[in-house]
Amino acid sequence: MPTIGIKRDLLFKRLGKTYTDDEFQNLCFEFGLELDEVTTEKQMITKEQGEDSSLTSTASEDIIYRIDIPANRYDLLCLEGLVQGLNVFMGKAPAPNFRAIKPIEGATERLIIKADTTRIRPYAVAAILRNVSFDKARYESFIDLQDKLHMNIARKRSLVAIGTHDYDTVRGPFCYDAKPPKDIRFVPLNQEKEYNAEELMDLYSTHVQLKQYLPIIRDSPVYPVITDSNGVVLSLPPVINGNHSKITLDTKNVFIECTATDLAKAKIVIDTLVCLFSEYGTEKYTAEYVEVLYPDGTTTLCPEVEYRTEIVSVKKINKKIGISESPENIVKLLSKMCLKSELTNNPDNIKVTIPPTRHDVIHACDIYEDVAIAYGYNNIKRTLPKTMTIGQQFSINKLTDLLRYPIAEAGFTEALTFTLCSRDDVSTKLGLESIDKVPAVHISNPKTLEFQVCRTTLLPGILKTIAANKKMPLPLKIFEIADVVIKDPEAEVGARNERRICAVNCNKTAGFEVVHGLLDKIMLLLEVPWSRKKDSVGYFLRATNDPSYFPGRCADIICNGTPIGKIGVLHPNVSTKFELTNPCSALEINIQSFV
Repeated sequence: MPTIGIKRDLLFKRLGKTYTDDEFQNLCFEFGLELDEVTTEKQMITKEQGEDSSLTSTASEDIIYRIDIPANRYDLLCLEGLVQGLNVFMGKAPAPNFRAIKPIEGATERLIIKADTTRIRPYAVAAILRNVSFDKARYESFIDLQDKLHMNIARKRSLVAIGTHDYDTVRGPFCYDAKPPKDIRFVPLNQEKEYNAEELMDLYSTHVQLKQYLPIIRDSPVYPVITDSNGVVLSLPPVINGNHSKITLDTKNVFIECTATDLAKAKIVIDTLVCLFSEYGTEKYTAEYVEVLYPDGTTTLCPEVEYRTEIVSVKKINKKIGISESPENIVKLLSKMCLKSELTNNPDNIKVTIPPTRHDVIHACDIYEDVAIAYGYNNIKRTLPKTMTIGQQFSINKLTDLLRYPIAEAGFTEALTFTLCSRDDVSTKLGLESIDKVPAVHISNPKTLEFQVCRTTLLPGILKTIAANKKMPLPLKIFEIADVVIKDPEAEVGARNERRICAVNCNKTAGFEVVHGLLDKIMLLLEVPWSRKKDSVGYFLRATNDPSYFPGRCADIICNGTPIGKIGVLHPNVSTKFELTNPCSALEINIQSFV
């Protein structure tokens, strides 16, 4: 949940009323927000950097309200959006009507996307804000909103990178291309010397803020770059803008471009920016189109600033929230949340118009939530549910808890390991040829090599735990009862969880009899008899071969005619790959069938 810092006096001036801290906290609660902290800029710097920070001497003593904003309410991430939302909520102003228009005179500006951009950041959108009046507070809010969007929906610029430029200092049409880093030369923002893009990687490698964005493009053979018709570099997304087109308090016309790996999020970002700051233009709540030309020859106009409609049921709204409001009252409640609504010919239906600032409304239930907020959560009467139910523990969790203690009493120590692991942990380290033969669920964008797939067995996690505790006296007897994730095309989500018990005995000798004894104890607790006849009643061991286990010392565990796991002595190669120097015996069974 992002937190924004708003200067109290400036906020009250825009709201046209002064509140006490408690009164404003109540207003925030009614609007679905939370006043997190009342502080000052000086106190914030002291808390973050300490009393000796050089910034504390220049920090102001202005009261700052730190307000928690829902993660999907991008329209409330700055003073302008918050004031607009609160004024509409309190009935002080109508919801604005946002529009994207073509220039009155001259042709529509163009942004030409080259084919090479598909190698790094394939999408771009743009817009122009005309005749904007900036002052210090508005300028700071404009920059702060970009930072909040970068950290929130843009996922630290990996999905979307925003560039804002003084339109009067450049000349269109603009070109979005991808070039080798040595071919990109310009003076970066707030610098005086010209660098090529390769040199910029070194220049900003120690920069407190920018160094985190360098890995997004650093290893690519080409870097994205936006230039004007004269070859002036506007930006090197997602790292830095050019100094030539930087915005100042004197800027009147703003050219906004967003490059992205996710086009939908880029459209949300540019809609949010132009809608919230178009109120400072001479023609309020309007933004100018930019024509975006794609490599395949297709064109589109940005920003879309699109209104859409949704039909909702009055009965469903009342039932879901637990109220009994008339359609007319629900229309008024929705209007307080910037959702223009009107009655239809069907008395049960309401037509709701969703503005381009409310990208968080993606389903009818989001509209129900806004009705509940406008009605007031505290005003909803508490009632007992019509059907009384008693909560109880899941059967598999109850069985898990019942088994934990006896296994611990048998001398095994419980471990809790990561559900994610590397591809090698569940494949080559266990003696398998490749990950392709493992039914593992892969993480699409893993952050580290240690967390690439969901574990398909508990064994690697326990072996890593033993390796990390090699200094402890032998024997090391570790167990875990937890879920593994198995890819399953027949499951609703393409995968299923499976609860398993895994135990490993590490000693100077493998000690197969230790894990065999534990298996017998578990089966005794589960009231499963040993099957002397090796038939479909009871459990028994059946010799098998598994690359993870020593040849001739591995067996399938058959329970009531179905294999439920394996037991045996681990292969020396497996022990070596997990950095273990002592032999190990292991047991792993699926307990899902015992529920």
